[in-house]
Amino acid sequence: MKRIALFPGSFDPFTKGHEDIILRGLRLFDEVVVGIGNNSSKQRYFPLDVMKELIEKTFEKEQNVRVITYNDLTARIAREIGAKFLLRGLRNTTDFEYENGIAQVNRFVYEEIETVFLITSPNLAPISSSIIRDLHRYGQGVDDFLPYSLSELNRLRELKSSGL
Repeated sequence: MKRIALFPGSFDPFTKGHEDIILRGLRLFDEVVVGIGNNSSKQRYFPLDVMKELIEKTFEKEQNVRVITYNDLTARIAREIGAKFLLRGLRNTTDFEYENGIAQVNRFVYEEIETVFLITSPNLAPISSSIIRDLHRYGQGVDDFLPYSLSELNRLRELKSSGL
């Protein structure tokens, strides 16, 4: 049976830390599905469709990675795509406290789901999407933290807004 892991998140933006978790997850699972969820309590900074395209481009050579978007409970989506595992990265104990509660609720919704935590690589631990958004918002370059260039993101953003 194929071991499928869902790696859920808002990925606003998708960082080198996220990329690292996926690449390491591919050593454990046959397929990793990146699930870009819609968080109703957050307004996106980067457009969802643009981020999806950038993540797909990041993994275009990895046949065992695919990217989906969803607007439902993560555990339901995992069941729908046949994933028995949720893949999550932990930077620190604060992440663990937050993720532990979510893992328990996911097991309540989908009894067969197991959450697998990978400890963030030390050189990537300081990176978070919220820090990157703040840096970018105030004009600081952030390409060192991303597996793609923001000029590519801005180009895609412009194409989307112009209707092309």
